[in-house]
Amino acid sequence: MFSVSQDFAPPFKLISPFFILGSLFYLLSVVFVFFFSTENLSMLDVKMLSFVHLFLLGFVMMTIFGAMAQLVPVVLEVGHFGVELFYAIWPLLAIGTTLMAFGFSYPTLLPFGGVVVLTAMMIFVMEIFLTIKKVEKLNLVMSSVLISNIFLFFGIIFGLVMALGYAGMIDIDINSLLKSHVFLVIVGYIIVTIMGLSVVLIPMFGLSHSFSMKPLEISMTMISLAVLMMVATSFTKSIFLEYASYILTAIGLFIYFFFIKVIYDTRARKEIDIYAQSLIFSYLSLIVSLVLGLAYLVVDYKPLLLTSAWIMFFGFFTFLITGHMYKIIPFLVWFERFSPLVGKEKVPMLADMLPPKSSSAQFIFSAVGVVIVAFAILFQNEILIQAGASFLLIGALAFVRSVFFMINYK
Repeated sequence: MFSVSQDFAPPFKLISPFFILGSLFYLLSVVFVFFFSTENLSMLDVKMLSFVHLFLLGFVMMTIFGAMAQLVPVVLEVGHFGVELFYAIWPLLAIGTTLMAFGFSYPTLLPFGGVVVLTAMMIFVMEIFLTIKKVEKLNLVMSSVLISNIFLFFGIIFGLVMALGYAGMIDIDINSLLKSHVFLVIVGYIIVTIMGLSVVLIPMFGLSHSFSMKPLEISMTMISLAVLMMVATSFTKSIFLEYASYILTAIGLFIYFFFIKVIYDTRARKEIDIYAQSLIFSYLSLIVSLVLGLAYLVVDYKPLLLTSAWIMFFGFFTFLITGHMYKIIPFLVWFERFSPLVGKEKVPMLADMLPPKSSSAQFIFSAVGVVIVAFAILFQNEILIQAGASFLLIGALAFVRSVFFMINYK
């Protein structure tokens, strides 16, 4: 379990916009689900591309950037190189995400959105690199941050080139870069970052000790090699490297799952609260997604791949993020707003700062919605998509309400 000190934490007013905007973009992403159609449900469909970028950039990236702004200096025990830069990141990322979401329907907007997103991410990547540079020796967590941000750097370069090609400004083979872009951003950045952050946050919130880090090292190495293999396929067109990348990614994630299970089994805090429920659903979704993805490689039935991606996004990513926000936001608000009052007057417990009804509603309705939409995609059922989206919408509204409640708790 890593030592965590709040001495170098940035002010909460810097972090809160990331979480607020992340929750609102999540709500918008759920609204997009109502427009899914089984007739043209495809990875390259215009609506699907808009949805994926809205979800990943607006919700996943926005939230991760906020968490990283808080966690990186705390774990490194050094101050940010330029903490004020984060005040520029969230508005740029929000504007760029919005332009890109509309840009797939109006291609003229796409390069502009790509440049704004690129600017936001380059500021983030450079700030993190310069902060890490202040540390003499890196631990495994910071190594994961360094690796993931290198992948992010190249992922956004690939993405900008693809945006220019999509808008007709340059002549490139978009399909040859697509898989590399997806792997660099989703596997190389998001998943590797999740691996690094989870080994700090999950043991901290669950009070887990005395577990080996070796499985995580192996998993992270395999995932990184898989990303490099996939990038190589863009230039070599090697089917062998492509499938080797898929298999290596799956094996690495299975190892990571069992590493998390060991942490969970060794925890001292046995309470199954909303945080634990969210993590259980999240990691079970990861396994289901991997099984469906591997089944697609054997059967070549496209709905299997789409269902796998859906469960990875809305099952694994979403519940992992929302579960941690129920822990992170109350802690940050309590530390800034109430810790100076300890010993002087009565202060709330962290559990008091969590809205029980809306957090429970978010979990139940969102979980049911994820499962229903998964079956809808798998069996190509239009009615089930609308039903699942309705459940997801109620869950998303409950989540937004919870975020505002926790941030404004007094």
